[in-house]
Amino acid sequence: MTRSLDGLVFAPVADQAPGQVGTRTRFAYHEKDGEIWAEYEGGDVVRGQLVGTRAGDWLDFRYVQLKTDGTTSSGHCVSEVVELPDGRMRLDETWEWESQPGNGTSIVEQVT
Repeated sequence: MTRSLDGLVFAPVADQAPGQVGTRTRFAYHEKDGEIWAEYEGGDVVRGQLVGTRAGDWLDFRYVQLKTDGTTSSGHCVSEVVELPDGRMRLDETWEWESQPGNGTSIVEQVT
């Protein structure tokens, strides 16, 4: 298992669709005893929360967010935790909305 995500900050490497998470979004992760959670904001996201579990190098969580246009949305994500050659962490994410149509993949990397 790769190292703990506790206290690490992540950012997407590319923008998603308009009105969603983008390169200006920052995720502040916490981890304890197999539980993970994070707060996120930036870009079109005013406030977001995620909560779930970690088993080895896999995260399984649900997320909910408030956007700048006043709408809310929620979904589910499974991520693989990868350690980069420079020692930073990356999350390879597969996600799907539960509150609206849509799904996809994304990559977030540790901000140093």
